[in-house]
Amino acid sequence: MAANKTPLWTPNQEHESLLTSFTHYVTKKYNLNFQNYDELHNWSIQPNGDFWNAFANYSEIEFKKPPIEIVNYASHMMDTEWFTGSELNFAANLLKRKDHNPAIIYRDECGRRTELTYKQLFEQVSQLSSALLRLGVKKGDVVAAVMTNCPDTVIAMLASSSIGAIWTSCSPDFGIDSILDRIGQVKPKILFAVDGYQYGGKTFATLPSISVLGSKIKSIEHIVIVANLNKKPNIKNTPKSLMISDLLENDHQLNFESLPFNHPLFIMYSSGTTGKPKCIIHGAGGTLIQHLKEHQLHTNLMVNDRIFFYTTCSWMMWNWLVTALASKATIILYEGSPFYPNQNTLWDMVDEENINIFGVSPRYLSALMKEKCLPMQSNRLDSLKTILSTGSSLLPSHYNYVYESVKQDVQLSSISGGTDIISCFALGNTNLPIYSGEIQSLGLGMSVEVFDKNGKKSKVGKKGELVCTKPFPSMPIGFFNDSNKQQYKKSYFEKFENIWTHGDYAELTENNGLIIHGRSDATLNPGGVRIGTAEIYRQVEKMPEILESVAISETDNQDTLITLFIVLKEGYTLTSELKERIKQHLKINASPRHVPNKIIAVPDIPRTLSGKIAELSVKAAIEGRRIENINALANPDSLKFFNKEN
Repeated sequence: MAANKTPLWTPNQEHESLLTSFTHYVTKKYNLNFQNYDELHNWSIQPNGDFWNAFANYSEIEFKKPPIEIVNYASHMMDTEWFTGSELNFAANLLKRKDHNPAIIYRDECGRRTELTYKQLFEQVSQLSSALLRLGVKKGDVVAAVMTNCPDTVIAMLASSSIGAIWTSCSPDFGIDSILDRIGQVKPKILFAVDGYQYGGKTFATLPSISVLGSKIKSIEHIVIVANLNKKPNIKNTPKSLMISDLLENDHQLNFESLPFNHPLFIMYSSGTTGKPKCIIHGAGGTLIQHLKEHQLHTNLMVNDRIFFYTTCSWMMWNWLVTALASKATIILYEGSPFYPNQNTLWDMVDEENINIFGVSPRYLSALMKEKCLPMQSNRLDSLKTILSTGSSLLPSHYNYVYESVKQDVQLSSISGGTDIISCFALGNTNLPIYSGEIQSLGLGMSVEVFDKNGKKSKVGKKGELVCTKPFPSMPIGFFNDSNKQQYKKSYFEKFENIWTHGDYAELTENNGLIIHGRSDATLNPGGVRIGTAEIYRQVEKMPEILESVAISETDNQDTLITLFIVLKEGYTLTSELKERIKQHLKINASPRHVPNKIIAVPDIPRTLSGKIAELSVKAAIEGRRIENINALANPDSLKFFNKEN
């Protein structure tokens, strides 16, 4: 791909960023001189671990016991240890501030608003931590949640991690089987749950489902109910349950457990589209230092900044958002539909809460584009300095929309990583320009490369597998029930020996940025040429008639053929003329190889519970194969349209 010559946004040189401040700190401490970001990045991935040590000091991570050494390499990168000998507590680092500045501002689609100061947050975590100890929770126990994105969820997570318990959570909109496939695997002692939630103006009661979970997950000793729909929910038919309000006492003292750097903190789950979700365990220290680095050096999150990301507590972006408390920022939580009661709901919240950093998905931006929503005209957005986007590839059309219709003087940062690393491989950079369709920079401390099929470095502009060639602190510490790490090794190290293979099909650019072309297991291969599905989507979804699309490959007489399924905007039909225009658009703007052999209109496209297009499920449905884990899909009924085509 040719380099974009004209940036859409350039940094304001008048204001020193935290990245610049850190660079000055490093040059003075180590007597170094960096001419540009690439030189800083090259230093950051050196094997001595100086970067991670310097950043731990710069960000003032609070260690209960200092490290003996920064990095201890093993024969396999997944066994590398970081900050060996050190001890810390994740919650203690998020609760260092105890003043009257807001820690959490919560909003929901019903119009409710709650604000908690850092002092109040500390006090409520103290109360709940004491209550959990009385319930018998101890270091290493699993505490699970089926909760909304509300302050109680943050408080419960911090209370659990203050003890050294392991936190895992699902959103209440998951079905019973989906929750059992996740939380049921990890044997929690305590389950936190809301009595219900509202979405899109509709009310959903959850206590019947919670009762089933309590009976089926035998390890659960207590279910702690948080009132969300009703002030006094009826919990008589929910075994093992008690109200969180009855659990709390005023007499409490918060003692943070001193724990090894790699002590288990979170259990996260893979999407589960090819079998039961993998239970990925992340350590406290690696999560903390990685999130701090991404917030401060790549997002320029300052003390007292207000940061928002539209997420549920099933997605790693919830964990990422909450860690912003360690940077002494205010986190904004929102629960409900982003389009209820109208499409300006989140933009109005930006103005009303003076949000500085605003995170959403490309799908949200696509929906606004289709509805011709113009926040630039309807809202002030004076406070807004950065828009973050992740979940799928941010297309050039999204960049154009943001700068033409949202705000001209804003940093649009596409970020890319995943649940597997609870962080990012590539993300924003407040010191570099933004080019359409490109992620600005590789993350500091992340030795990211693009490999060809033979395991050789791909040249700039050539597509290949996104890999990481050196260890980093937020690698999983393991999978649940995988003591010999065989499943862990198979998941990331099967393709290239001792090289982390992430599963993204990517390309490094001449601007030293990155483009993600889709998942490598869903790449298309017509005529032996690998094509990322995102390459097709980014062109097709520019067309005003098309809401979204999914492309899969089919084999016919040993030829690989592309079939494109499209969801049309209301009022449009798939005519021969539109089919031809789609093909011509792809031929001219992508290549003849990108032109599909068949184009079929469908009413819906299957997505995972985290909102990603389930390309492999579509392919399995077309081929008449069994869908391995249909519970991993948010809208499994959509598959019948593809079965019909088969």
